[in-house]
Amino acid sequence: MSAPLALELVPAGVAVGSAAALAGLGLVVCHRATGVLNVAQGAIAMVTAYLLRQTVVVWHWPRALAACCCLLLFAPGLGVLLDVLVFRRLQRRRAGPGEGLVAGIGVFVLLTGGAYLLWGPAARTDAPSLLPQQRLATVAGIDLRLDTVLELGAVLLLAAGWGAVTRWTAFGTSLRAVVDDRRLAELGGLDADMVSSVGWAFSSFTAGAAGVLLAPSLQLDPYGLPLLVMETMAVAILARLRSVPVAIAAALLLGVAQSELTQFHFRGAAQSLLQAGDADLFVLALLAAVLLPRLLPPATRGGYEPALASARPPGRGPLPAGLLAPLLLLPLAFRADDLRAALQVPALALVLLSIVVVTGYAGQISLGQAGYAGLGALATGLFAGGGIPGLPRLPVAAALAAAVAVAALLGLLVGRPTVHRRGLALALATLAVGTALSRLVFQQPYAASGLLLDRTGLLGDDRVFYGLELLLLGGSLLLVRALHRGRTGRALGAVRDHEPAAAASGVAVARVKLLAFTVGAALAALGGGLLGLGVQAFDPDSFDPVYGLVWFAAVVVAGVDSALGAVLAAAVLTALDAGTLPGVSTAVVGALALLQGRLPQALGVEPELPPEPRPAPAVRLGPLGRRVAGRVARAAQAA
Repeated sequence: MSAPLALELVPAGVAVGSAAALAGLGLVVCHRATGVLNVAQGAIAMVTAYLLRQTVVVWHWPRALAACCCLLLFAPGLGVLLDVLVFRRLQRRRAGPGEGLVAGIGVFVLLTGGAYLLWGPAARTDAPSLLPQQRLATVAGIDLRLDTVLELGAVLLLAAGWGAVTRWTAFGTSLRAVVDDRRLAELGGLDADMVSSVGWAFSSFTAGAAGVLLAPSLQLDPYGLPLLVMETMAVAILARLRSVPVAIAAALLLGVAQSELTQFHFRGAAQSLLQAGDADLFVLALLAAVLLPRLLPPATRGGYEPALASARPPGRGPLPAGLLAPLLLLPLAFRADDLRAALQVPALALVLLSIVVVTGYAGQISLGQAGYAGLGALATGLFAGGGIPGLPRLPVAAALAAAVAVAALLGLLVGRPTVHRRGLALALATLAVGTALSRLVFQQPYAASGLLLDRTGLLGDDRVFYGLELLLLGGSLLLVRALHRGRTGRALGAVRDHEPAAAASGVAVARVKLLAFTVGAALAALGGGLLGLGVQAFDPDSFDPVYGLVWFAAVVVAGVDSALGAVLAAAVLTALDAGTLPGVSTAVVGALALLQGRLPQALGVEPELPPEPRPAPAVRLGPLGRRVAGRVARAAQAA
């Protein structure tokens, strides 16, 4: 007798939930041991899955040997290597969460670019499965498969083992001491570096296991699998980055719920929405988790730390800002094919400029600008093609302006619930918004099916269109310059440097941050609309959240508060993509982000800063004044 369909779908949901539970378990353990949220976990999972496929499918190793090498040697060793080379230095100097987040993004981008170079962009469907997919038993009409039982058993065993080690061993005592106060634990003779290395090794092991388990049922590609594993970050946030049992329970419940949704069928747009929610339930959970108040741990909301230190290289170098205009005008002399590739430079510069406004000027870490850029391209196509019910076809310029207005409104709406967040909490919220836009809107047929962004008339000529892009970029640079100077610029700088002090001095912090979010969303949408018009098509993969991380890392490398650095970064990224192998630009950006370098320093570009007030002239003292000043100084020294 067969079981009801709802019960038959449970084992499939448990299998998905077990893989998500492994990823969530590693995130919680790494955060508790090091205080760092391992945003590179998805890339570690992807690289481990690729390496397993390389050893089994290409090199024909025995699966048991390949599994031991990949899961027990490579993945933990990669975690220890990242701890030693990247994160240990940040922990020793008590770096803030913003610097750790940027370093994690650098690792993510570097591993993604490296995988793209080694294995190419093509999706692989022959990833080997380590667990036998055979029926183990039938209970109440439900077929229990051996691989599902082993996956769930491994999750429970690892969770129980970690709990026993942290509760009843000396290592657990050392772990709690290091988490409470690393410097005090080191003064007490504890090896804090060893504790953090163990945490990173365990996190990388669980990430690799999750990637190996998910790869056979999904397409293995450098961008898709890392983002899928990052979506499971929802279970760790629901557990407040502290409770392993809650993370496992949340993963299993989401996995089963996602499987159960497949039994419902509707017609029309409702069916498309249901399919989107079914396939991306973890994305919805991530979006809900980061927007719920007081869900992230107190460490994220506690004592104030600036998100990112502003780049202020001293002095002017050999590349003045006056050379920027000739460099941007140079593509007008290119051949048709080269000019078409150069169309991306001003458009991408606008997207990167939006990150400068939000992160560099206002100090708010935003990882979702790719979502606003994609919304700009999508809305431009809908307005220009008559895809909005009740509205006629609009000219291209009017459609682009309407798309910018829609994105600015969305930026305002998203900024309101997140305006009181900062650091890690804000970064996760913006990443969730960008991921939700990509998964639930851009990649759904009901929104982007048959969408074209035609340039008719005078704009059909690439040189004319490039000139329009330069005009829009120049106007945006003037707008950003005006925003960065004067009273608004001083308010943005105060919020960036220290929000509590800015609020105490009378700055309307919420209003200033909302202004930055709105302007940033508008600039990103303008750049995204120009990107779509440049190729005359809407490609949802061009606005994947992974590209958003690459763009954010590029801006940090180029100088997070340098508008000129954003333009140069766009030119370098476009040139690398056009003149080298795919993936080179991603790998270069990741490597530079890990080094925490400053590209403007290397090129001699000085960030645009508000003019500093001139120092007051020194007061000349007479003999009596000098004697009084000396007595005051000696009294103060004695006190």
